Amino acid sequence: MLELDVLLERYVSRDYGQASDEEKAAFRQLLTLSDTDLAGYLLRGEHNDDGRLADVIARIRSRAGS
Repeated sequence: MLELDVLLERYVSRDYGQASDEEKAAFRQLLTLSDTDLAGYLLRGEHNDDGRLADVIARIRSRAGS
């Protein structure tokens, strides 16, 4: 999905390098999810119960308009 690619690329290029090791691990875990799940979290704002993933999702979504 192009929209997901854009969001994830933006995060990697702007934030990933400065992220903590924990955030980087959570991001890598996020990448293991299906496109359907990623779209739900990143594009439709669905809630993820895993606090670490939820934090990364929120950070990526906050950059969506940038």
